[in-house]
Amino acid sequence: MGDAGLVVVGLAVAVGLVGVVVPVLPGTLLIALALLVWAVATGGAAWAFFAGAAALLVAGQVAMYLLPGRRMARAGIPRSSLLLGGLLGVVGFFVVPVLGLPLGFVLGVFLAQLLRSSAGAGRAAGAWRSTVVALGGVGLSVAIEMGAGVLAAATWVAGALVLR
Repeated sequence: MGDAGLVVVGLAVAVGLVGVVVPVLPGTLLIALALLVWAVATGGAAWAFFAGAAALLVAGQVAMYLLPGRRMARAGIPRSSLLLGGLLGVVGFFVVPVLGLPLGFVLGVFLAQLLRSSAGAGRAAGAWRSTVVALGGVGLSVAIEMGAGVLAAATWVAGALVLR
C-alpha cells in the first residue's frame, strides 16, 4: 500500500476514534474496516497486525458492556431503567441533534428510577444518585472503547512502520 493509501486508512481510523465519542459514527466498526482494508491491500505479515488489532477491538467491546453493567447492577439500576434512558436518548437525538442523546438518556434513567423508588422525601435524590452512577457507567464504557481503539490504532501504526 502506498503513502496515499496509508493516509486514507489513517484518516478512517481517526474518524473511527471520533466515532467512539460522537454517537453518530460507528467508531469501532470503522476502525476495524479501515484496518481490514489495509491488511488486504498490504498482505503478508499485515494480517498478524490486523489480527492483534481486531482482538483488541473485540476485547474492548466485551469489556465495555460487562464492566459498566456489573457496576450499575451493584448500584441497583435495572436494565429497564437503562432501556428507557436509551429510548429517550434516541428520541432526544432527533429533537435536539447530538446534545439530545445524552440529555434524553439522563432524563430517561432519572424518570425510570424515580418511578421505581418508593415515595418519600429522598425519592428524587435517590433517583438522581442512580442516574449519576448510570452516567459514570456510560463514561467508563466510552473510556474502555476509546482505549481499545487507541491500542488498535497503535498496533496498525506499528505494523505500517515495520512493514515499510
